[in-house]
Amino acid sequence: MAYVVGALVVVYAGWGLFLLFMQSRLLYSPISEVSFTPADVGLDFEEVVFESEDGLQLSGWYLPAEQDAPTVLYCHGNGGNIMHCLDGIKMFHDLGLNCFIFDYRGYGRSKGRPSEEGTYRDVRAAYNWLTGNKQLTADEIIVFGRSLGGTIAAYLASQVPVGGLVIESAFTSYPDIGQKLYPYFPVRLFARFKYSTIEYLSHVSCPLMLIYSKDDEIVPFEFGLRLYESAKEPKEFIEISGGHNDCFLASADIYKNAWVRWLDSLGGNRTESRHRVAS
Repeated sequence: MAYVVGALVVVYAGWGLFLLFMQSRLLYSPISEVSFTPADVGLDFEEVVFESEDGLQLSGWYLPAEQDAPTVLYCHGNGGNIMHCLDGIKMFHDLGLNCFIFDYRGYGRSKGRPSEEGTYRDVRAAYNWLTGNKQLTADEIIVFGRSLGGTIAAYLASQVPVGGLVIESAFTSYPDIGQKLYPYFPVRLFARFKYSTIEYLSHVSCPLMLIYSKDDEIVPFEFGLRLYESAKEPKEFIEISGGHNDCFLASADIYKNAWVRWLDSLGGNRTESRHRVAS
């Protein structure tokens, strides 16, 4: 029995050390190769190269739609790169929205290595590119984030004025999701990242829409409810179905119509968007 207990202690300690020192690799899963572009799904786009405030060259795509439509600033999740977001980009285009999607440092063709502070600098740089190069006003920009990107989007909306914020399948904080995934380890004690969506939302005053699936196998549905309860008005919560990575496709009709209603609530003219969704 002593040998068994000793072995279990060694395994537990070993796994704990792995989680302690490998957090960055577990959190960030970038892919550098960008093999597909919006042209592969029939969309016109502009290759964008811009610079972060600390001098790193970042890469993205700008996809024009209607000239007077809002622009979605798209913050993707922790894995892959912008190439893996073509389905989402296409959906925004079908809704009649402009879209600017970019890769964080270390992802795709963007230089550098990912870090929490780095992702915040990168989204600020993307926002500055829209307000500078495209000369957009703050209320013309809707910040959207999926999964980890939801936290990054919430950070941006807490720092600068935007027309709206949409968060999809994001966790409440990095320690919270870590504790949920590894309940038998004191994750909160050695978490090296914060990514506190719930904290950022306390400083957000723009219109907010939260989208969560009860079938999400990674981010618990309850996280979305907690974020909704903590957020300021005006806010809206949309329940969909499907897995963490495909819920927006599995619930496409609910998803698109929720966007149309929410866009209408912002006060803009979305007649064309309603027509596209209905068709």
